Amino acid sequence: MAPQSGTEKPMFGYGSISCKAKSRWSWTLVGLRLLAFLATAAAAVVMLLNKQTKTFVIATVGTTPVNLTLTAKFQHTPAFVFFVVANGLASIHNLLMVMVDLFGSKVDYKGLRFAMIAILDMLNVALVSGGANAAAFMAELGKNGNSYARWDKICDRFGRFCDRGGGALIASFVALALMLIISVISIVKVLKSNK
Repeated sequence: MAPQSGTEKPMFGYGSISCKAKSRWSWTLVGLRLLAFLATAAAAVVMLLNKQTKTFVIATVGTTPVNLTLTAKFQHTPAFVFFVVANGLASIHNLLMVMVDLFGSKVDYKGLRFAMIAILDMLNVALVSGGANAAAFMAELGKNGNSYARWDKICDRFGRFCDRGGGALIASFVALALMLIISVISIVKVLKSNK
């Protein structure tokens, strides 16, 4: 027996949610995604531009000092490179998902859009979490060193570099919290649409 038109229940989507609730959830999600985009983009750009050069006196020959110029760059640490890539990809993801939230209903295929968005959101949470935690580990090492491995701390010499890196880490962890909230909302959307 074929279902009557108008009584079909969509497999995914906003089947049981009113139009006002749809609009409220949609605009809340767009706002959260824009905030997450700004936070991940700021984290990536700040770390990408993070560089400090200092000159140190390493010896004195007679009365002439022997100088050594050192530069601290984010490229010198693979964890910071991964941090920039992870936050850059997450910012692109958030920007694309804003576009999908605004214009995606026109290209929705059997309501699978919400399920795919939830999966992609979870993947990006994992990506940003990995990048932020790897960078936080290296920041801890730069700040305190490791006496057992005889790695000296560098933040006492490159303070501006460490301060900017700390700001990028804060922005990334704020973005991670926002993306967790976004991921929960995406999953709730999928679960409510299945009822």
